[in-house]
Amino acid sequence: MKSRAFKETWDLDVFFEGGSASEAFENYLKQIQAELDTLQTHVQSVSSIQSLQEVIDVYKDVSMKMVEASAFVSCLKAQNTADERAEMLEIELTALFAKLDNALTVLDQQMVNIPDTEWEEGIDTPPLNEIKFVLNERREKAKELLSVDEEMLIQSLAVDGYHSWGQMYDTIVSRITIPVEEGEEVKELSVGQAYNKFSDLDRNVRKKVFEEWEKAWANEADLFARTLNHLGGFRLSVYEKRGWDDVLKEPLELNRMKKETLEAMWSAIEENKEPFVRYLNRKAELLGLDGLHWYDLDAPIGKVESKVSYQEGAEFILKQFSQFGEQLTNFTERAFSERWIEAEDRPQKAPGGFCTSFPVSQQSRIFMTFSGTPNNVSTLAHELGHAFHSYAMKEVHPLNCDYAMNVAETASTFAELIVSTAAVKQASSKEEKLALLDDKLQLSVAMFMNIHARFIFETSFYEERKKGWVSKDRLNTLMENALERAYCGALKEYHPHFWASKLHFYITDYPFYNFPYTFGYLFSLGVYKRAVEEGEGFEEKYMALLKDTGSMTVEDLAMKHLQVDLTKKEFWQNGLKMAIEEVEEFLTLSEDLV
Repeated sequence: MKSRAFKETWDLDVFFEGGSASEAFENYLKQIQAELDTLQTHVQSVSSIQSLQEVIDVYKDVSMKMVEASAFVSCLKAQNTADERAEMLEIELTALFAKLDNALTVLDQQMVNIPDTEWEEGIDTPPLNEIKFVLNERREKAKELLSVDEEMLIQSLAVDGYHSWGQMYDTIVSRITIPVEEGEEVKELSVGQAYNKFSDLDRNVRKKVFEEWEKAWANEADLFARTLNHLGGFRLSVYEKRGWDDVLKEPLELNRMKKETLEAMWSAIEENKEPFVRYLNRKAELLGLDGLHWYDLDAPIGKVESKVSYQEGAEFILKQFSQFGEQLTNFTERAFSERWIEAEDRPQKAPGGFCTSFPVSQQSRIFMTFSGTPNNVSTLAHELGHAFHSYAMKEVHPLNCDYAMNVAETASTFAELIVSTAAVKQASSKEEKLALLDDKLQLSVAMFMNIHARFIFETSFYEERKKGWVSKDRLNTLMENALERAYCGALKEYHPHFWASKLHFYITDYPFYNFPYTFGYLFSLGVYKRAVEEGEGFEEKYMALLKDTGSMTVEDLAMKHLQVDLTKKEFWQNGLKMAIEEVEEFLTLSEDLV
Protein backbone atom coordinates (compact mmCIF):
# COMPACT_ATOMS: atom_id res chain seq x y z
CA MET A 1 0.00 0.00 0.00
CA LYS A 2 1.56 3.25 -1.15
CA SER A 3 1.01 6.19 1.16
CA ARG A 4 2.11 9.78 1.18
CA ALA A 5 4.78 10.89 3.65
CA PHE A 6 3.43 11.13 7.18
CA LYS A 7 4.63 13.76 9.66
CA GLU A 8 5.63 12.71 13.18
CA THR A 9 4.03 15.69 14.91
CA TRP A 10 0.34 16.24 15.51
CA ASP A 11 -1.91 19.14 14.60
CA LEU A 12 -3.62 20.76 17.59
CA ASP A 13 -4.34 24.10 15.91
CA VAL A 14 -7.31 22.54 14.14
CA PHE A 15 -9.02 22.59 17.57
CA PHE A 16 -7.70 25.81 19.11
CA GLU A 17 -4.99 27.80 17.39
CA GLY A 18 -2.17 29.08 19.56
CA GLY A 19 -1.52 26.23 21.96
CA SER A 20 -1.75 27.04 25.66
CA ALA A 21 -1.95 30.76 24.82
CA SER A 22 -4.98 30.27 22.57
CA GLU A 23 -7.61 32.99 22.90
CA ALA A 24 -10.14 30.71 21.24
CA PHE A 25 -9.60 28.12 23.96
CA GLU A 26 -9.91 30.74 26.67
CA ASN A 27 -13.28 31.75 25.22
CA TYR A 28 -14.25 28.07 25.01
CA LEU A 29 -13.65 27.67 28.73
CA LYS A 30 -15.80 30.72 29.41
CA GLN A 31 -18.57 29.16 27.32
CA ILE A 32 -18.29 25.96 29.35
CA GLN A 33 -18.48 27.97 32.55
CA ALA A 34 -21.72 29.62 31.40
CA GLU A 35 -23.24 26.27 30.39
CA LEU A 36 -22.29 24.76 33.75
CA ASP A 37 -24.12 27.60 35.46
CA THR A 38 -27.18 26.76 33.37
CA LEU A 39 -26.87 23.08 34.21
CA GLN A 40 -26.60 23.80 37.93
CA THR A 41 -29.83 25.78 37.75
CA HIS A 42 -31.67 23.13 35.75
CA VAL A 43 -30.75 20.14 37.94
CA GLN A 44 -32.44 21.76 40.91
CA SER A 45 -35.78 21.66 39.12
CA VAL A 46 -35.75 17.98 38.14
CA SER A 47 -38.78 16.38 39.75
CA SER A 48 -40.19 14.20 36.97
CA ILE A 49 -39.17 12.11 33.99
CA GLN A 50 -40.18 14.93 31.65
CA SER A 51 -37.99 17.51 33.38
CA LEU A 52 -35.15 14.98 33.45
CA GLN A 53 -35.06 14.83 29.65
CA GLU A 54 -34.57 18.61 29.42
CA VAL A 55 -31.59 18.46 31.79
CA ILE A 56 -30.07 15.49 29.95
CA ASP A 57 -29.83 17.57 26.78
CA VAL A 58 -27.95 20.35 28.62
CA TYR A 59 -25.68 17.84 30.36
CA LYS A 60 -24.90 16.06 27.10
CA ASP A 61 -23.69 19.25 25.42
CA VAL A 62 -21.57 20.60 28.25
CA SER A 63 -19.99 17.22 29.06
CA MET A 64 -18.84 16.77 25.46
CA LYS A 65 -17.28 20.24 25.49
CA MET A 66 -15.49 19.50 28.76
CA VAL A 67 -14.04 16.27 27.38
CA GLU A 68 -12.89 18.22 24.32
CA ALA A 69 -11.22 20.83 26.53
CA SER A 70 -9.62 18.22 28.76
CA ALA A 71 -8.24 16.35 25.75
CA PHE A 72 -6.69 19.56 24.41
CA VAL A 73 -4.96 20.34 27.70
CA SER A 74 -3.69 16.77 28.14
CA CYS A 75 -2.10 17.03 24.69
CA LEU A 76 -0.48 20.38 25.53
CA LYS A 77 1.00 18.97 28.73
CA ALA A 78 2.26 15.79 27.07
CA GLN A 79 3.99 17.49 24.15
CA ASN A 80 5.89 19.87 26.44
CA THR A 81 6.24 19.11 30.14
CA ALA A 82 7.70 22.60 30.65
CA ASP A 83 4.51 24.33 29.45
CA GLU A 84 3.52 26.15 32.65
CA ARG A 85 0.46 27.70 31.07
CA ALA A 86 -0.85 24.22 30.27
CA GLU A 87 -0.43 23.35 33.97
CA MET A 88 -2.58 26.36 34.88
CA LEU A 89 -5.21 25.34 32.35
CA GLU A 90 -5.35 21.88 33.90
CA ILE A 91 -5.98 23.41 37.32
CA GLU A 92 -8.74 25.55 35.84
CA LEU A 93 -10.31 22.51 34.22
CA THR A 94 -10.14 20.55 37.46
CA ALA A 95 -12.30 23.22 39.07
CA LEU A 96 -14.78 23.05 36.20
CA PHE A 97 -15.01 19.27 36.47
CA ALA A 98 -15.67 19.63 40.19
CA LYS A 99 -18.52 21.98 39.33
CA LEU A 100 -19.89 19.43 36.86
CA ASP A 101 -19.59 16.69 39.47
CA ASN A 102 -21.52 18.84 41.94
CA ALA A 103 -24.31 19.36 39.42
CA LEU A 104 -24.44 15.64 38.68
CA THR A 105 -24.55 14.83 42.38
CA VAL A 106 -27.67 16.95 42.68
CA LEU A 107 -29.11 15.41 39.50
CA ASP A 108 -28.50 11.88 40.77
CA GLN A 109 -30.31 12.61 44.01
CA GLN A 110 -33.19 14.20 42.11
CA MET A 111 -33.46 11.01 40.07
CA VAL A 112 -33.58 8.97 43.28
CA ASN A 113 -36.47 11.15 44.45
CA ILE A 114 -38.59 10.35 41.38
CA PRO A 115 -41.09 7.66 42.47
CA ASP A 116 -40.15 4.15 41.33
CA THR A 117 -43.40 3.63 39.40
CA GLU A 118 -42.98 6.85 37.44
CA TRP A 119 -39.32 6.06 36.85
CA GLU A 120 -39.90 2.55 35.55
CA GLU A 121 -42.61 3.69 33.17
CA GLY A 122 -40.77 6.76 31.89
CA ILE A 123 -37.34 5.20 31.50
CA ASP A 124 -38.71 2.67 28.99
CA THR A 125 -40.14 5.29 26.65
CA PRO A 126 -38.30 7.37 24.01
CA PRO A 127 -36.01 9.19 24.10
CA LEU A 128 -34.79 8.11 27.54
CA ASN A 129 -34.98 4.40 26.74
CA GLU A 130 -31.88 4.81 24.56
CA ILE A 131 -29.81 5.69 27.64
CA LYS A 132 -31.74 3.54 30.10
CA PHE A 133 -28.73 1.56 31.30
CA VAL A 134 -26.65 4.64 32.11
CA LEU A 135 -29.47 6.44 33.93
CA ASN A 136 -30.40 3.37 35.97
CA GLU A 137 -26.75 2.92 36.84
CA ARG A 138 -26.41 6.50 38.08
CA ARG A 139 -29.65 6.27 40.06
CA GLU A 140 -28.64 3.04 41.82
CA LYS A 141 -25.16 4.33 42.65
CA ALA A 142 -26.65 7.52 44.09
CA LYS A 143 -28.55 5.46 46.63
CA GLU A 144 -25.22 4.37 48.14
CA LEU A 145 -23.73 7.85 48.46
CA LEU A 146 -23.80 10.39 51.27
CA SER A 147 -26.14 13.36 51.27
CA VAL A 148 -25.90 15.84 48.40
CA ASP A 149 -24.23 18.44 50.62
CA GLU A 150 -21.66 15.93 51.86
CA GLU A 151 -20.83 14.62 48.39
CA MET A 152 -20.51 18.15 47.03
CA LEU A 153 -18.18 19.04 49.89
CA ILE A 154 -16.00 16.03 49.09
CA GLN A 155 -15.81 17.07 45.43
CA SER A 156 -14.96 20.65 46.34
CA LEU A 157 -12.23 19.63 48.76
CA ALA A 158 -10.84 17.21 46.16
CA VAL A 159 -9.89 20.08 43.84
CA ASP A 160 -7.15 21.41 46.11
CA GLY A 161 -6.64 18.10 47.87
CA TYR A 162 -7.07 14.80 46.10
CA HIS A 163 -6.68 15.92 42.48
CA SER A 164 -3.91 18.35 43.36
CA TRP A 165 -1.81 15.50 44.71
CA GLY A 166 -2.28 13.72 41.39
CA GLN A 167 -1.08 16.88 39.64
CA MET A 168 1.84 17.08 42.06
CA TYR A 169 3.04 13.74 40.72
CA ASP A 170 3.14 15.19 37.19
CA THR A 171 5.09 18.18 38.46
CA ILE A 172 7.72 16.02 40.15
CA VAL A 173 8.11 13.79 37.07
CA SER A 174 8.45 16.79 34.76
CA ARG A 175 11.65 17.87 36.49
CA ILE A 176 13.28 14.43 36.44
CA THR A 177 15.96 13.77 33.85
CA ILE A 178 18.08 10.66 33.36
CA PRO A 179 21.78 11.11 32.44
CA VAL A 180 22.67 8.72 29.62
CA GLU A 181 25.98 8.31 27.81
CA GLU A 182 25.69 8.66 24.05
CA GLY A 183 29.12 8.33 22.51
CA GLU A 184 31.47 10.62 24.40
CA GLU A 185 28.64 12.87 25.50
CA VAL A 186 26.32 12.56 28.49
CA LYS A 187 22.78 13.68 27.66
CA GLU A 188 20.00 14.45 30.09
CA LEU A 189 17.02 12.52 28.75
CA SER A 190 13.40 12.83 29.73
CA VAL A 191 11.94 9.79 31.46
CA GLY A 192 10.09 8.97 28.23
CA GLN A 193 13.31 8.97 26.21
CA ALA A 194 15.26 7.08 28.86
CA TYR A 195 12.60 4.37 29.13
CA ASN A 196 13.12 3.49 25.46
CA LYS A 197 16.73 2.62 26.33
CA PHE A 198 15.54 -0.50 28.17
CA SER A 199 15.10 -2.12 24.77
CA ASP A 200 18.68 -1.27 23.71
CA LEU A 201 20.71 -4.16 22.31
CA ASP A 202 23.71 -3.30 24.52
CA ARG A 203 23.25 -4.68 28.04
CA ASN A 204 25.74 -2.20 29.47
CA VAL A 205 23.52 0.62 28.19
CA ARG A 206 20.44 -0.95 29.75
CA LYS A 207 22.19 -1.54 33.05
CA LYS A 208 23.60 1.98 33.31
CA VAL A 209 20.25 3.52 32.40
CA PHE A 210 18.51 1.36 35.01
CA GLU A 211 20.99 2.41 37.69
CA GLU A 212 20.40 6.08 36.90
CA TRP A 213 16.66 5.43 36.53
CA GLU A 214 16.39 3.81 39.96
CA LYS A 215 18.53 6.57 41.47
CA ALA A 216 16.35 9.31 39.97
CA TRP A 217 13.13 7.91 41.45
CA ALA A 218 14.86 7.21 44.77
CA ASN A 219 15.99 10.84 44.97
CA GLU A 220 12.35 11.94 44.92
CA ALA A 221 10.99 9.02 46.94
CA ASP A 222 9.99 11.22 49.90
CA LEU A 223 7.72 13.30 47.69
CA PHE A 224 6.31 10.31 45.83
CA ALA A 225 5.57 8.52 49.12
CA ARG A 226 3.82 11.58 50.48
CA THR A 227 1.80 11.92 47.28
CA LEU A 228 0.75 8.27 47.22
CA ASN A 229 -0.17 8.28 50.91
CA HIS A 230 -2.35 11.36 50.54
CA LEU A 231 -4.12 9.92 47.51
CA GLY A 232 -4.76 6.64 49.29
CA GLY A 233 -5.75 8.35 52.51
CA PHE A 234 -8.28 10.57 50.76
CA ARG A 235 -9.91 7.62 49.01
CA LEU A 236 -10.08 5.55 52.20
CA SER A 237 -11.60 8.43 54.15
CA VAL A 238 -14.33 8.84 51.55
CA TYR A 239 -14.97 5.09 51.46
CA GLU A 240 -15.27 5.00 55.24
CA LYS A 241 -17.80 7.84 55.30
CA ARG A 242 -19.88 6.05 52.66
CA GLY A 243 -19.69 2.78 54.55
CA TRP A 244 -17.69 0.97 51.88
CA ASP A 245 -15.43 -1.74 53.33
CA ASP A 246 -13.99 -3.21 50.14
CA VAL A 247 -11.41 -1.04 48.31
CA LEU A 248 -12.32 -2.93 45.12
CA LYS A 249 -15.95 -1.79 45.24
CA GLU A 250 -15.34 1.46 43.36
CA PRO A 251 -12.94 0.12 40.68
CA LEU A 252 -15.22 -2.85 40.00
CA GLU A 253 -18.25 -0.58 39.64
CA LEU A 254 -16.31 1.80 37.41
CA ASN A 255 -15.41 -1.18 35.20
CA ARG A 256 -18.97 -2.56 35.29
CA MET A 257 -17.78 -5.98 36.27
CA LYS A 258 -18.41 -8.49 39.03
CA LYS A 259 -15.84 -9.50 41.61
CA GLU A 260 -16.35 -13.11 40.49
CA THR A 261 -15.10 -12.11 37.04
CA LEU A 262 -11.97 -10.51 38.45
CA GLU A 263 -11.26 -13.51 40.67
CA ALA A 264 -11.81 -15.95 37.80
CA MET A 265 -9.36 -13.99 35.63
CA TRP A 266 -6.55 -13.80 38.21
CA SER A 267 -7.11 -17.42 39.25
CA ALA A 268 -6.73 -18.61 35.65
CA ILE A 269 -3.57 -16.53 35.25
CA GLU A 270 -1.93 -17.76 38.45
CA GLU A 271 -2.60 -21.36 37.40
CA ASN A 272 -0.92 -20.80 34.01
CA LYS A 273 2.24 -18.82 34.77
CA GLU A 274 4.69 -21.71 34.51
CA PRO A 275 5.07 -21.47 30.70
CA PHE A 276 5.93 -17.78 30.99
CA VAL A 277 8.57 -18.54 33.61
CA ARG A 278 10.07 -21.02 31.12
CA TYR A 279 10.03 -18.28 28.49
CA LEU A 280 11.88 -15.88 30.82
CA ASN A 281 14.46 -18.56 31.66
CA ARG A 282 15.01 -19.33 27.97
CA LYS A 283 15.38 -15.66 27.19
CA ALA A 284 18.07 -15.38 29.86
CA GLU A 285 19.93 -18.30 28.24
CA LEU A 286 19.69 -16.68 24.80
CA LEU A 287 21.15 -13.49 26.25
CA GLY A 288 23.99 -15.46 27.85
CA LEU A 289 22.78 -14.77 31.39
CA ASP A 290 22.13 -16.96 34.39
CA GLY A 291 18.91 -15.08 34.96
CA LEU A 292 17.07 -11.94 33.83
CA HIS A 293 17.27 -8.63 35.65
CA TRP A 294 14.52 -6.01 35.47
CA TYR A 295 16.34 -4.14 32.72
CA ASP A 296 16.61 -7.30 30.59
CA LEU A 297 12.86 -7.87 30.24
CA ASP A 298 12.56 -5.71 27.11
CA ALA A 299 15.97 -6.57 25.72
CA PRO A 300 15.88 -7.60 22.06
CA ILE A 301 16.84 -11.15 21.06
CA GLY A 302 19.54 -11.43 18.38
CA LYS A 303 22.61 -9.60 17.22
CA VAL A 304 20.93 -7.20 14.82
CA GLU A 305 18.66 -4.63 16.35
CA SER A 306 15.57 -4.20 14.18
CA LYS A 307 14.76 -0.55 13.54
CA VAL A 308 12.12 0.97 11.28
CA SER A 309 11.27 4.54 10.41
CA TYR A 310 7.98 6.09 11.45
CA GLN A 311 6.89 6.01 7.81
CA GLU A 312 7.72 2.31 7.49
CA GLY A 313 5.87 1.55 10.71
CA ALA A 314 2.80 3.46 9.54
CA GLU A 315 2.74 1.69 6.17
CA PHE A 316 3.09 -1.72 7.80
CA ILE A 317 0.15 -0.98 10.12
CA LEU A 318 -2.00 0.17 7.22
CA LYS A 319 -1.17 -2.93 5.21
CA GLN A 320 -2.15 -5.27 8.06
CA PHE A 321 -5.31 -3.37 8.93
CA SER A 322 -6.36 -3.69 5.28
CA GLN A 323 -6.48 -7.47 5.78
CA PHE A 324 -9.13 -7.03 8.47
CA GLY A 325 -11.56 -4.42 7.26
CA GLU A 326 -12.15 -1.40 5.07
CA GLN A 327 -13.43 0.90 7.80
CA LEU A 328 -10.42 0.34 10.07
CA THR A 329 -8.06 0.92 7.14
CA ASN A 330 -9.71 4.12 5.90
CA PHE A 331 -9.90 5.49 9.41
CA THR A 332 -6.21 4.81 10.05
CA GLU A 333 -5.20 6.42 6.76
CA ARG A 334 -7.06 9.53 7.85
CA ALA A 335 -5.38 9.55 11.27
CA PHE A 336 -1.92 9.49 9.66
CA SER A 337 -2.76 11.94 6.88
CA GLU A 338 -4.47 14.54 9.07
CA ARG A 339 -1.70 14.43 11.71
CA TRP A 340 -3.58 12.95 14.61
CA ILE A 341 -0.33 11.47 15.98
CA GLU A 342 2.55 12.97 17.99
CA ALA A 343 5.45 10.51 17.70
CA GLU A 344 8.62 12.62 17.43
CA ASP A 345 11.53 11.59 19.66
CA ARG A 346 12.58 14.83 21.37
CA PRO A 347 13.25 16.26 24.84
CA GLN A 348 10.58 17.57 27.24
CA LYS A 349 7.90 15.12 26.14
CA ALA A 350 5.95 13.23 28.79
CA PRO A 351 6.68 9.50 29.20
CA GLY A 352 4.40 6.79 27.89
CA GLY A 353 1.64 6.90 25.34
CA PHE A 354 -2.08 7.55 25.19
CA CYS A 355 -5.02 8.23 22.93
CA THR A 356 -7.52 10.95 23.78
CA SER A 357 -10.85 11.70 22.15
CA PHE A 358 -12.21 15.05 20.96
CA PRO A 359 -15.96 14.22 20.85
CA VAL A 360 -17.17 17.60 19.59
CA SER A 361 -14.74 17.53 16.66
CA GLN A 362 -15.15 13.74 16.24
CA GLN A 363 -11.40 13.27 16.13
CA SER A 364 -8.74 11.71 18.35
CA ARG A 365 -5.11 12.41 19.13
CA ILE A 366 -2.38 9.85 19.83
CA PHE A 367 0.74 10.54 21.87
CA MET A 368 3.90 8.44 22.01
CA THR A 369 7.65 8.63 21.44
CA PHE A 370 8.65 6.60 18.37
CA SER A 371 12.24 5.35 18.33
CA GLY A 372 11.89 2.65 15.67
CA THR A 373 11.52 -0.56 17.68
CA PRO A 374 8.97 -3.30 16.90
CA ASN A 375 7.42 -2.46 20.27
CA ASN A 376 6.93 1.13 19.10
CA VAL A 377 5.04 -0.13 16.05
CA SER A 378 2.84 -2.27 18.29
CA THR A 379 2.21 0.67 20.61
CA LEU A 380 1.22 2.84 17.67
CA ALA A 381 -1.23 0.18 16.47
CA HIS A 382 -2.54 -0.11 20.03
CA GLU A 383 -3.31 3.60 20.29
CA LEU A 384 -4.87 3.63 16.82
CA GLY A 385 -7.19 0.91 18.08
CA HIS A 386 -8.30 3.25 20.87
CA ALA A 387 -9.01 5.95 18.31
CA PHE A 388 -11.00 3.52 16.16
CA HIS A 389 -13.13 2.63 19.18
CA SER A 390 -14.19 6.28 19.43
CA TYR A 391 -14.84 6.34 15.68
CA ALA A 392 -17.04 3.23 15.90
CA MET A 393 -19.21 5.02 18.48
CA LYS A 394 -19.56 8.28 16.58
CA GLU A 395 -23.33 7.79 16.08
CA VAL A 396 -23.94 6.49 19.60
CA HIS A 397 -25.66 8.75 22.16
CA PRO A 398 -22.88 10.64 24.04
CA LEU A 399 -24.06 9.27 27.39
CA ASN A 400 -23.60 5.75 26.02
CA CYS A 401 -20.03 6.50 24.95
CA ASP A 402 -18.56 6.51 28.45
CA TYR A 403 -17.23 2.97 28.32
CA ALA A 404 -15.28 1.49 31.20
CA MET A 405 -11.51 1.23 31.20
CA ASN A 406 -11.43 -2.57 30.89
CA VAL A 407 -13.38 -2.64 27.62
CA ALA A 408 -11.52 0.49 26.53
CA GLU A 409 -8.59 -1.87 25.96
CA THR A 410 -10.61 -4.10 23.62
CA ALA A 411 -10.09 -2.25 20.36
CA SER A 412 -6.55 -1.19 21.20
CA THR A 413 -5.29 -4.67 22.01
CA PHE A 414 -7.22 -6.12 19.07
CA ALA A 415 -5.48 -3.70 16.69
CA GLU A 416 -2.13 -4.50 18.25
CA LEU A 417 -2.76 -8.23 17.80
CA ILE A 418 -3.48 -7.76 14.10
CA VAL A 419 -0.12 -6.07 13.59
CA SER A 420 2.07 -8.18 15.88
CA THR A 421 0.63 -11.49 14.67
CA ALA A 422 1.17 -10.48 11.05
CA ALA A 423 4.74 -9.46 11.80
CA VAL A 424 5.52 -12.89 13.23
CA LYS A 425 3.93 -14.72 10.28
CA GLN A 426 5.80 -12.62 7.73
CA ALA A 427 9.20 -12.92 9.37
CA SER A 428 11.86 -13.54 6.74
CA SER A 429 14.13 -15.64 8.94
CA LYS A 430 14.16 -17.76 12.06
CA GLU A 431 16.07 -15.03 13.91
CA GLU A 432 13.55 -12.39 12.95
CA LYS A 433 10.63 -14.61 13.93
CA LEU A 434 12.21 -15.29 17.32
CA ALA A 435 12.70 -11.57 17.89
CA LEU A 436 9.09 -10.77 17.01
CA LEU A 437 7.74 -13.63 19.11
CA ASP A 438 9.83 -12.29 21.95
CA ASP A 439 8.25 -8.88 21.46
CA LYS A 440 4.75 -10.41 21.67
CA LEU A 441 5.64 -12.45 24.72
CA GLN A 442 6.97 -9.34 26.44
CA LEU A 443 3.40 -8.05 26.24
CA SER A 444 2.01 -11.28 27.69
CA VAL A 445 4.50 -11.08 30.55
CA ALA A 446 3.51 -7.46 31.12
CA MET A 447 -0.18 -8.39 31.29
CA PHE A 448 0.11 -11.55 33.37
CA MET A 449 3.05 -10.63 35.61
CA ASN A 450 3.84 -6.91 35.61
CA ILE A 451 0.24 -5.79 35.93
CA HIS A 452 -0.49 -8.58 38.38
CA ALA A 453 2.33 -7.13 40.51
CA ARG A 454 0.70 -3.70 40.34
CA PHE A 455 -2.59 -5.19 41.48
CA ILE A 456 -0.94 -7.08 44.35
CA PHE A 457 1.01 -3.97 45.39
CA GLU A 458 -1.99 -1.68 45.34
CA THR A 459 -4.11 -4.18 47.29
CA SER A 460 -1.36 -4.48 49.92
CA PHE A 461 -0.79 -0.73 50.04
CA TYR A 462 -4.44 0.02 50.81
CA GLU A 463 -4.56 -2.60 53.54
CA GLU A 464 -1.54 -1.00 55.22
CA ARG A 465 -2.74 2.54 54.57
CA LYS A 466 -5.89 1.77 56.55
CA LYS A 467 -3.62 1.39 59.59
CA GLY A 468 -1.59 4.53 58.99
CA TRP A 469 1.21 6.12 56.99
CA VAL A 470 3.24 3.84 54.71
CA SER A 471 6.90 4.86 54.56
CA LYS A 472 8.97 4.95 51.38
CA ASP A 473 11.05 2.00 52.63
CA ARG A 474 7.91 0.00 53.30
CA LEU A 475 6.58 0.91 49.85
CA ASN A 476 9.80 -0.47 48.38
CA THR A 477 9.31 -3.70 50.31
CA LEU A 478 5.67 -4.04 49.28
CA MET A 479 6.68 -3.45 45.67
CA GLU A 480 9.50 -5.99 45.68
CA ASN A 481 7.27 -8.58 47.37
CA ALA A 482 4.57 -8.02 44.76
CA LEU A 483 7.05 -8.31 41.89
CA GLU A 484 8.61 -11.45 43.37
CA ARG A 485 5.19 -13.11 43.66
CA ALA A 486 3.87 -11.95 40.29
CA TYR A 487 7.01 -13.02 38.40
CA CYS A 488 7.18 -16.30 40.37
CA GLY A 489 10.75 -15.48 41.40
CA ALA A 490 11.92 -15.61 37.78
CA LEU A 491 14.04 -12.41 37.95
CA LYS A 492 17.36 -11.88 39.71
CA GLU A 493 16.77 -8.14 40.27
CA TYR A 494 13.58 -6.11 40.50
CA HIS A 495 12.67 -2.41 40.49
CA PRO A 496 12.06 -1.34 44.12
CA HIS A 497 10.87 2.14 43.15
CA PHE A 498 8.42 0.88 40.52
CA TRP A 499 5.67 2.26 42.78
CA ALA A 500 7.16 5.73 42.21
CA SER A 501 7.94 5.47 38.50
CA LYS A 502 4.54 4.09 37.44
CA LEU A 503 2.09 6.91 36.70
CA HIS A 504 -0.92 4.60 37.03
CA PHE A 505 -0.73 4.56 40.82
CA TYR A 506 -1.26 8.33 40.85
CA ILE A 507 -4.21 8.74 38.50
CA THR A 508 -7.11 10.21 40.45
CA ASP A 509 -9.92 9.30 38.06
CA TYR A 510 -9.43 5.55 38.50
CA PRO A 511 -8.29 3.56 41.52
CA PHE A 512 -6.63 0.25 40.62
CA TYR A 513 -5.57 1.44 37.19
CA ASN A 514 -4.12 -2.00 36.49
CA PHE A 515 -6.40 -5.05 36.22
CA PRO A 516 -8.50 -3.50 33.40
CA TYR A 517 -5.44 -3.82 31.13
CA THR A 518 -5.16 -7.54 31.72
CA PHE A 519 -8.92 -7.93 31.32
CA GLY A 520 -8.80 -6.03 28.04
CA TYR A 521 -5.87 -8.08 26.77
CA LEU A 522 -7.49 -11.46 27.43
CA PHE A 523 -10.91 -10.23 26.29
CA SER A 524 -9.34 -9.03 23.04
CA LEU A 525 -7.68 -12.40 22.52
CA GLY A 526 -11.18 -13.90 22.61
CA VAL A 527 -12.48 -11.35 20.12
CA TYR A 528 -9.45 -11.86 17.89
CA LYS A 529 -9.92 -15.62 17.93
CA ARG A 530 -13.52 -15.12 16.82
CA ALA A 531 -12.38 -12.77 14.04
CA VAL A 532 -9.92 -15.36 12.71
CA GLU A 533 -12.59 -18.06 12.82
CA GLU A 534 -15.24 -16.00 11.00
CA GLY A 535 -12.94 -14.17 8.60
CA GLU A 536 -14.37 -11.66 6.12
CA GLY A 537 -17.43 -9.81 7.36
CA PHE A 538 -16.49 -9.85 11.04
CA GLU A 539 -15.74 -6.11 11.04
CA GLU A 540 -19.45 -5.19 11.27
CA LYS A 541 -19.96 -7.56 14.21
CA TYR A 542 -16.82 -6.16 15.80
CA MET A 543 -18.09 -2.60 15.49
CA ALA A 544 -21.46 -3.65 16.93
CA LEU A 545 -19.61 -4.97 19.99
CA LEU A 546 -17.67 -1.72 20.34
CA LYS A 547 -20.88 0.32 20.14
CA ASP A 548 -22.30 -1.59 23.11
CA THR A 549 -19.25 -1.16 25.36
CA GLY A 550 -20.69 1.91 27.10
CA SER A 551 -24.22 0.66 27.73
CA MET A 552 -24.01 -2.70 29.52
CA THR A 553 -21.95 -4.70 32.01
CA VAL A 554 -18.95 -6.57 30.68
CA GLU A 555 -20.61 -9.85 31.55
CA ASP A 556 -23.67 -8.96 29.43
CA LEU A 557 -21.45 -7.64 26.64
CA ALA A 558 -19.52 -10.91 26.45
CA MET A 559 -22.66 -13.02 26.56
CA LYS A 560 -24.41 -10.96 23.86
CA HIS A 561 -21.56 -10.79 21.37
CA LEU A 562 -19.36 -13.80 22.20
CA GLN A 563 -21.81 -16.10 24.04
CA VAL A 564 -19.35 -16.65 26.93
CA ASP A 565 -19.57 -16.41 30.74
CA LEU A 566 -16.81 -14.19 32.15
CA THR A 567 -17.34 -15.38 35.72
CA LYS A 568 -16.01 -18.80 34.73
CA LYS A 569 -12.32 -19.55 34.33
CA GLU A 570 -12.88 -21.30 31.00
CA PHE A 571 -13.02 -18.08 28.97
CA TRP A 572 -9.82 -16.73 30.52
CA GLN A 573 -8.02 -20.06 30.12
CA ASN A 574 -8.84 -20.06 26.41
CA GLY A 575 -7.20 -16.66 26.03
CA LEU A 576 -4.18 -17.79 28.02
CA LYS A 577 -3.93 -20.85 25.80
CA MET A 578 -3.36 -18.63 22.76
CA ALA A 579 -0.51 -16.86 24.55
CA ILE A 580 0.97 -20.14 25.81
CA GLU A 581 1.03 -21.49 22.25
CA GLU A 582 3.33 -18.60 21.38
CA VAL A 583 5.57 -19.52 24.31
CA GLU A 584 5.82 -23.08 23.02
CA GLU A 585 6.65 -21.83 19.52
CA PHE A 586 9.36 -19.58 20.96
CA LEU A 587 10.85 -22.43 22.99
CA THR A 588 10.85 -24.79 20.00
CA LEU A 589 12.46 -22.25 17.67
CA SER A 590 15.18 -21.38 20.16
CA GLU A 591 15.95 -24.92 21.36
CA ASP A 592 19.07 -25.36 19.26
CA LEU A 593 20.43 -21.91 20.17
CA VAL A 594 21.21 -22.68 23.81
